[in-house]
Amino acid sequence: MTTMTPTAPPTVRLLAAYHESGRAAGLRDHLERHGPVPPPAAGQHLIEDLEEAGLTGRDGAGLPVARTLRAVVSSGRTPVVVVDSADREPAGGKDRLLLAIAPHLVLDGAVLTAIAVGADEIVHGEEAAAAVAERHRAGLTGTLIRMTHAGLDREDPVAVDGRAYAERPYVVGGRPKLVLDAETCAHIALIARHGPAWFRACGTEEAPGTALFTVSGAVVRPGVVEAPTGTSVGALLRMAGGPSEPVQAILTGGYSGTWLPPALLEVPATPSLLARAGATLGAGIVIALPARVSGLAESARVLGWLADRNTGRCGPCLTGLPAVAADFAALAAGTADEAVRGRLDARLSMLTGPDACRHSVGPARFAISALRVFGSPGGAGH
Repeated sequence: MTTMTPTAPPTVRLLAAYHESGRAAGLRDHLERHGPVPPPAAGQHLIEDLEEAGLTGRDGAGLPVARTLRAVVSSGRTPVVVVDSADREPAGGKDRLLLAIAPHLVLDGAVLTAIAVGADEIVHGEEAAAAVAERHRAGLTGTLIRMTHAGLDREDPVAVDGRAYAERPYVVGGRPKLVLDAETCAHIALIARHGPAWFRACGTEEAPGTALFTVSGAVVRPGVVEAPTGTSVGALLRMAGGPSEPVQAILTGGYSGTWLPPALLEVPATPSLLARAGATLGAGIVIALPARVSGLAESARVLGWLADRNTGRCGPCLTGLPAVAADFAALAAGTADEAVRGRLDARLSMLTGPDACRHSVGPARFAISALRVFGSPGGAGH
């Protein structure tokens, strides 16, 4: 995964050093650009600063980070901070990229968060191992917080559950696990250095700051871009060089996101405006679907991928999602019976009903948007 544009615009923050130098930042580069690691006192006041800054998690859930940290503190138990860089979808890549080019920014945020919530351990994946070793050699890791490598990957259930239940932290062995994606950690490090007002200087009142977006599909330069929150999807495509061929729809939010027709490309991508359009940006994944590709066939492929990876913890996940995927496959192949639409409506209602777990809501939203944008049996666009 690559970054865009040779020169960083003023609103680029997380990727600024990479844009300027063209190389990954080692510890020396990091300290020269950002200054010393913030002292422990910065971590002690961190929750208040994050609340004032209005930072929300960049993991797709979009929960206020200060509220999540307070929930961990209120548990009354010593937590573990997990740095999640798994990017659990094939189209994702922002967190792995960030740990590859600015690992110390991510680790600074993790350390400050650990201080804020009283954690004594930070768990990281393989991507952070070299940077952690570099900090050890420089004597920057301290003695109160251990950094351990747990081999987190795309299918790690602790990371998934920690994100889904961020306001009720995932608990293993009596210890809460606070899971933060790499991008959120990096924002925390910058807010601790520059303050809430600096963070709010770009973006919107509703959604301040910048965010990373992984743009792929029918664009000239697929990769990761950074833009102020609220930037339209059309502008994100232009940052990726613009469409490389005619585009029929754009998937925002990844595999648990929503399809948007081209008519909505220039809508400011704030949470409230996207919600009115039935859309979400989720973890910042944007995919431009070429006009030559069947939208229903692509949706069936994605739903099949999701069905193979369902949690298996409730009926909607275990049987409902695979059944929806099978109906979509039949629609794409032109073999669906006349009852398919009524059956899909019932099954999608089950996926979003009171007996469903949170993991089934995203796929249901994705399927509903596919039917709306690409049509149903006899409709146009499939």
